[in-house]
Amino acid sequence: MPKDLYYSNQVETGNGCTVHYCLDAFNKRLRVDDYEGNIDSLFEFACGIAKQRALTKLFIKSRQEDWEIFLSKGCMLEGIYKGYFDGRDAYCMAYYLDLERRTSDYWIEEDHILRQVLELPFRPDRTQAADDVTLRMASPDDAGALAALYGRIFKTYPVPMHDPSYVGKAMLEGTIFYVIEQSGELVSSASAEINTIYRNAEMTDCATLPSHRGKGHMRLLLHALEEELAGRNIRCLYSLSRALSFGMNAVFRQMGYRYCGRLTKNCDIYDKFEDMNLWVKL
Repeated sequence: MPKDLYYSNQVETGNGCTVHYCLDAFNKRLRVDDYEGNIDSLFEFACGIAKQRALTKLFIKSRQEDWEIFLSKGCMLEGIYKGYFDGRDAYCMAYYLDLERRTSDYWIEEDHILRQVLELPFRPDRTQAADDVTLRMASPDDAGALAALYGRIFKTYPVPMHDPSYVGKAMLEGTIFYVIEQSGELVSSASAEINTIYRNAEMTDCATLPSHRGKGHMRLLLHALEEELAGRNIRCLYSLSRALSFGMNAVFRQMGYRYCGRLTKNCDIYDKFEDMNLWVKL
C-alpha cells in the first residue's frame, strides 16, 4: 500500500497559526507534531480537518505553556514526552470524535501488566552478542528482508513496514535500523526515527521472530541504537509500546526508560486499535 494511503505530513498556515501535522488515514487520527501562533485557531483548524476526514482521534504535542488551554477545550492529557522539544516537555493532548475510539477495552488488564513491569529491577548493563549472532546497522539493501520480517510478525501495523520501498525510503530520510542475523537469517530489528530539530528520537519498529525471542536480542539492538544516537547528540529517546505486551514494556523498563502515560487506542497494530504505553529516557 502506498505511503500516502497510510499518512501524509503537511504544514498549513492561516488564521494566525502555523500547524505541522500528520494526516494519518490508516490509523484514523490527526497528529499535530508542531505549531506556532494562536491556540484557538490551531485547535479549530485541527478539529475541522479531523471531522472533514472522518477521523476519530486528534492528538496534539503541546508545549508546557499551552497544555492547560487545550485541557480547557475538552482535550485529555494522556502522556508527557519528557524533553521532547530539545529539552522541554511535550504534553500529549488527546481529543476524541468517537465514543468507541475513546473507550479502552483492556485498561484494567493493561494496569495489571504495568504493575508487574514497574516492579522489575533495572538492568542497564550491555550484554555481549552470542558468537553465532551478527549485530549491525542496516542498509537500504536490507529493505526487502526487513519488510519480510515485519510482514511475518504483524497482521497490521501503523505504517507499511511490509513494503520494501517504504522501508528503503525511511532509511534514506534518516531513520536508523539495526538488525540481528543468525545463520544468515535476519531474525530481529529495531529502528530510531530521528528529529534533528528538537534532538529527539522514537525507538520503534521492534520485532523479533517468535522462535528467537527470549535471547536478549532487543536489548542488544536498543543499546546499539542508543550508542549511535548519543554520537549524534540526540538527547531525548522515547517509545510507544503495546500496553498488552509484557515483553516490550519490560525491556524498556529494565533499560532505564520512564513510564510517562498511556495513549488510548492510539494505532492499528496486530489486528485492532491498541492502547500504547509511552516510555522516555533522557
